[in-house]
This record gives sequence, structure tokens and C-alpha cells, in this order.
Amino acid sequence: MTIIKQDDLINSIADALQFISYYHPKDYIQALAKAYEQEQSAPAKDAIAQILYNSRLCAQGHRPICQDTGIAVIFIEVGMAVQWDCTMSLEDMINEGVRQAYNYPDNILRASVLADPAGARINTKDNTPAIIHTKLVSGHTVKVKLAAKGGGSENKAKFAALNPSSDLVAWVLKSVADMGAGWCPPGILGVGIGGTPEKAMLLAKESLLAPVTMQDLIREAEQGKRLTRPEELRLELYEKINALGIGAQGLGGLTTVVDVKVLDYPTHAASLPVAIIPNCAATRHTHFTLDGSGPAVLTPPALTDWPDITWQPSAQARHINLDNLSKEDIQHWQPGEQLLLSGKLLTGRDAAHKRIIDTLARGEALPDGVDFTNRFIYYVGPVDAVRDEPVGPAGPTTATRMDKYTETMLAQTGLIGMVGKAERGAIAIDAIKKHKAVYLTAVGGAAYLISKAIEKATIIAYAELGMEAIYEFEIKDMPVTVGVDVHGESVHQSGPKKWAKIIPQ
Repeated sequence: MTIIKQDDLINSIADALQFISYYHPKDYIQALAKAYEQEQSAPAKDAIAQILYNSRLCAQGHRPICQDTGIAVIFIEVGMAVQWDCTMSLEDMINEGVRQAYNYPDNILRASVLADPAGARINTKDNTPAIIHTKLVSGHTVKVKLAAKGGGSENKAKFAALNPSSDLVAWVLKSVADMGAGWCPPGILGVGIGGTPEKAMLLAKESLLAPVTMQDLIREAEQGKRLTRPEELRLELYEKINALGIGAQGLGGLTTVVDVKVLDYPTHAASLPVAIIPNCAATRHTHFTLDGSGPAVLTPPALTDWPDITWQPSAQARHINLDNLSKEDIQHWQPGEQLLLSGKLLTGRDAAHKRIIDTLARGEALPDGVDFTNRFIYYVGPVDAVRDEPVGPAGPTTATRMDKYTETMLAQTGLIGMVGKAERGAIAIDAIKKHKAVYLTAVGGAAYLISKAIEKATIIAYAELGMEAIYEFEIKDMPVTVGVDVHGESVHQSGPKKWAKIIPQ
């Protein structure tokens, strides 16, 4: 009989979450490197280069790949012949591992989990509780599959109870097109088919933890291997999703997904439940097994596993001094143009925006130091700094969540521009066009690289909101792209439309 000690599970969970915070899976890196080699869209190729370079920096510096260090998702299979040497419940042991991982002082991970989600939304401070899925199975071991899923990709999950005669592929393609780029492609799409609604969602989530094997599957198909129906669907969806032309960061290009995973399960005769969940460019997961010999030992990848790709800003990038910028200066910026921002930049995301809007609605003044006149706001919730860092990894959050605030911000605060990731919705674009403002995009999945451009970070308002406080960043050559110009032209509309026409040719 195998005896598993309490601390062995706790320490293994903690070590694994730290491990995946700064090490991409080797198979994803290799798939992304192949996508980089094949990419013909210049903006998409630049975005992939930033993601790959960021990944290497994180592996070297042991700092998070993305500022959104995710919610912990645990699939655990407990052998029925296992005996536990513990005083805590299984869930409590797992959550203690999460707590230790996210509060580890040498690599603090951002706490994003909020209790009372439909009410006060209070941060739990340690990213607990985890999302835990437990199975009792035959055997003498405990097997754990573990992931950290960011909100940007989780928010793009879709489910439908289709009719059995419905076109499943057509539904997936439409859903992916509707998802936009807030999930930070290029990544992996998980598809769950069958069972019941909750089972389909669970299948989609679990499928994302499998290795990246699309190129192997393509070779097998070319060699005449007889494929299962899930394998056929993987190939069909991979080809057709990439043909949409969405591309890296939604800028238009050849690769939107590097793999598609499909898991199915028997279902009711009247039903065809289907779920999709994407994995973003910050793909983070690992597996380990406990057999009673001690905590899991995870083997770090070698730096030679990363492609020899570095990133430098384009020589044509326009240098912008934010400290003496006026509304007239931004009128000639072109969609897709690369900029390097220097100077002082205010930050703010969901909670800060709500407070600002509520304050303005009451006719009250904003907090001292919060003056947006002729300034830009960066949608970000950074990781806490360690050692001598001004701030931890500080990549952009999904801009569409701030769309409903954009008209008021531009009309009442003097704001002239915003920085975030992915596309803006119609109401935000209308406001940007109306007020002759601009929206700039930074690369999601390049958070540590972006933080290298931040020389100083000071909280100036709403400190109690933690990572959602308003900061003032002093930056030097922060790389961004003009996403929406003063005329309302969006690269997230024009880019994919262009490449959707090119790819079939």
C-alpha cells in the first residue's frame, strides 16, 4: 500500500504552480517557433517574436510569463489503494499548495481570485480556492494534472446545446470568429463534445492539458493512417480556424491556433452539447505523479529548447514622449504603426474605471494625482515587484471590458488615448472616433518583456484594490501598435479581413 504524506502533495502543488509560471511547455514553444518561421504577416510575426523572447526571459529570470498568473485548475486522480498520512482534507491540502505558490517571496504571483463574485468581489489575497476535479481510480498512485488559466482566455469559453443534426464545425468556426483576440492567440483550442452541458465544458478544459501534437497528426494523416472522428475534427478545425486569418494577437496572419484538442463522451439521443475553451499564448500546465517516494520532481527545460529568436523594436518605430503630447500630435498616427512610448503613463482597469465613473457621476473630483488631461491610460494589473524591480510583469489586459466606460472617460477626463490588448467593440470605436482619440495595443503574453520598459511604478490611487489600483508608470521605449486611429479604423478588423482573403490563395 502506498502512503502519501500531506506535505508531499502540498509541496508538489506549490512547486508545480511556480514552475509553470515561468516555464512554457516545450511542445508549445516548438509549435510557436514553427508558426514564427511560417508567418508572413509582419505585425503577427513581430508579436510572436515578442512572445517567444518574453518566454526565454521568464525562464532565465524565474518571473511570470503573463501578469495574469491565472486561477489554479487541478485534475487529480487518487488511486484507491493509496493511504494518506495527513490531517487535512484533499481540497485543503491542494489549496495550501496554491497559497504557498502564490505567496512565494522570490516569485510572487498575482492574486486574482475574488470571493463573493456577484457582490463585494473581495480578493482572497492568496489565489485560493483552486478549481478541483477529483477522480477515484484503481491503483497505488496519485496523478495530478495542473494548469493556471488566465481570465482573458477563460472569458472566451463558449457552450451550445446543438441539435443532433446541427453543423458542429460551423458553430465552432463562428464562435472562434466571434471570440475576437482577447484570448491572446496564437494558442490552443479545446473542444468538448457530448455528455451533458457541464461534462462538455469539463472535457474541453481537460483536453487543453494534452501535449501539442498537431504536426504529428498531420504527418500521420498524410501517411494514410486511419483517423478517429475526434482526430478528423482536430485536423478540419485546425485548418479552417487558421483560414479565418485572425492571426497572432488578432492582427491578421497565418496562425491563430497551433493545435486543436477534441475530447468526446456519450450523450443523450436528443442532444449534442458542445463546448470550446481556448488556451492563450501564456499556456501553462504540467503533470506529476506521487508514488510515496516524496514530492514530485519537475525537470526544467534547457534554454536550448527555445528557438534562437530575439526581439528588437523596428528601426521605423516612432518614438513618443508622453509628457509633452497633445491631442493634435496623435491625429496623424496610422493603424498598425509601431510606437515606442516614453514618459509617464497612468494605469487602470475594471475596478478603477468603475470608481472613476461613479465619482464623476456624483460630481466629485478624482483623487489627487489622477489627472488624465492629454494623457494615456494603460489597462493593466501588474504582478508585485520582487528584489529591485520597479514592478513585476505588467502586460495588457483585455480592452473590451473597458468599452462601456470609454465614452465617459474621453468626454469628461481629458484622456486622449488608451493602451490594452485585443480589439475594441463598436461602442468604444465610436467614442474614439467621436473624440479623435487613439487606442494602442501591447502584446498579450509578453508581460515580463514589457515590464523591462517600466523604470518606476507608484501607486497614486485606490491602493486597497491591490493589482487593480491606479499606478503611475515611468516608462522608456514601451512597444505598442496603433490599434484604432482617430478615424476609427481598427487593425483588428482590417488585418484578419485581409489575411482571410490571402490565405485561400
